[in-house]
Amino acid sequence: MKLTGRCYCGDIHYEIDGEAQASLHCHCRECQYISGGNPAALMIFPLEAFRLTQGEMKQFRRSDLERPVTRHFCENCGTGLASETPNRPGSIVIKVGTLDDPSVFTPAVAIFTCDKQAFHHIPDGIPAFEKRPG
Repeated sequence: MKLTGRCYCGDIHYEIDGEAQASLHCHCRECQYISGGNPAALMIFPLEAFRLTQGEMKQFRRSDLERPVTRHFCENCGTGLASETPNRPGSIVIKVGTLDDPSVFTPAVAIFTCDKQAFHHIPDGIPAFEKRPG
């Protein structure tokens, strides 16, 4: 699968040449902060399948957490593009909204539904987990 994406202002462009390891909606409280209140639509790929074709991403990690997620974003427009989690070493988590063609996304699972808000919708027919599935 070859995909391309970018930030809102266009300073950063990327491409992915590899198969998705997962496609999901994450309802965790952290994703709600990052998304502005909704669950995050995410696709996970092997890190080696991802490459920047224009620009450089800035990084943010919370210093108060023992195993923080590294969040990659555009310093100009603030678009969150991707993240890396210690729970999936060697993988990159792509924010679906940054794909040039987000219609390739179909969620296969919903996770961290323990933090789901009443206004969140879980599509019919996909498994939902209170936390991260084992």
